[in-house]
Amino acid sequence: MTGIARSISGTIQYTSNQSHRQGAERGRENFQLDVHRDGSRVLAAHCEIDDAPPVVRDVNLRVDADNLPRECFVRIAVGGQFRGSGWFTFGPTEAQCESNTTVEGRVSQRFPLQSPLLAFGNHAIINDAYAMSLYDLSQGPGKQSFFMLLSSPDHRGATGPMIFPVQLAIEYVGEEEIEVIAGRFKARHFRILDVGMPEEHPDYDLWVTADEHYIVLRATVTGYMQTAYELSNYTVVEH
Repeated sequence: MTGIARSISGTIQYTSNQSHRQGAERGRENFQLDVHRDGSRVLAAHCEIDDAPPVVRDVNLRVDADNLPRECFVRIAVGGQFRGSGWFTFGPTEAQCESNTTVEGRVSQRFPLQSPLLAFGNHAIINDAYAMSLYDLSQGPGKQSFFMLLSSPDHRGATGPMIFPVQLAIEYVGEEEIEVIAGRFKARHFRILDVGMPEEHPDYDLWVTADEHYIVLRATVTGYMQTAYELSNYTVVEH
């Protein structure tokens, strides 16, 4: 018996909603969520954005049994060249980052926390979806706000990686059943209304599995981005 109780893996297809390239593939993401027997989870993803300048991102996030982020690793390449890599760790009163980038050089950050950090954004779509677990479903549909940290203020996560604080507003729309490439699922529909980045982020709709795993099924970003994401492959292995 291993220390892992369940592994969920899959692929997310990135496409465009722009009128001149409707439905065109613009990237992909392969992910794996390991649920450990002690209640902790490790979420890893390899992300590729083909739009120039292309971005390749590898991330690995660990959350504890209370669903609080404990550590994360992020490596990015932009335009086919290494851009930076960083390791983040989160304690009760402080977040830390140790990174090496081609722009800022060697960076050490210490960010004070008023309370344990609830979520960390590393720009993987699967991680965006998992952040929806912040929402208190017992309150029903509505809007709730949360403080979190990001690895980059860039919408594509193509800078840093370094600590960047944001206030995230999440709207819960409700449950519905949807069909995606990977199959038919019962889904929870959320909407990110504001991320507090330097450049305003368009509204971001996400449909995630209606369970404790919050696996992304479909997502769309409006405004100037006009991007779409869809789960194209989904596998669950019980260990």
